[in-house]
Amino acid sequence: MPAWWGEMWATWLKRAKSGKRWLKKGKSGVKWGIKRANLGKGALKMFLGTHEPRLDDKGRLILPAKFREELAAGLVITKGQERCLYVFPSNEFSVITETLKQAPVTAKSARDYSRVMFAGAHDEIPDRQGRVTIPQSLRTYAGLEKECVVIGANTRVEIWDATSWNEYLADREKSFADVSEEVFPGLF
Repeated sequence: MPAWWGEMWATWLKRAKSGKRWLKKGKSGVKWGIKRANLGKGALKMFLGTHEPRLDDKGRLILPAKFREELAAGLVITKGQERCLYVFPSNEFSVITETLKQAPVTAKSARDYSRVMFAGAHDEIPDRQGRVTIPQSLRTYAGLEKECVVIGANTRVEIWDATSWNEYLADREKSFADVSEEVFPGLF
């Protein structure tokens, strides 16, 4: 992984919108985390849970009711890793854009990542029923047909083909349960 990516990730974690940063020394050592002291206007809520909506014949997907308020002002859908789609609130996508601007234009991996992410991005405002249209190019990338899975993934939503999600989850749950080392030092 390029060094600039770690710096971007650190900047992203430290952004003011995430709430108060805190350090707490416990019996097992230093714990670091992000505490949301104020969930008032402008604070980003976490996206949590698994939902199973269907795509309609026009390529529209109904967003889970619990995600709609956070996404009502606008969202960006783009290609994600493992052939899923990422859905960001517009304000969160702006933070990512600013972070990616910090990557050196001379870094080939940064150029490649930005090109794929931004070329495939689609911005939209959900309709009154919470529906968003997923462009054909993004449906093709993620293999979306009728049956979909929408998961909350902290600051983003992911849209998966149901079969792909079930295969991914079956493959990863055992390794998740068996983790015996810190994934994020000081956090887990």
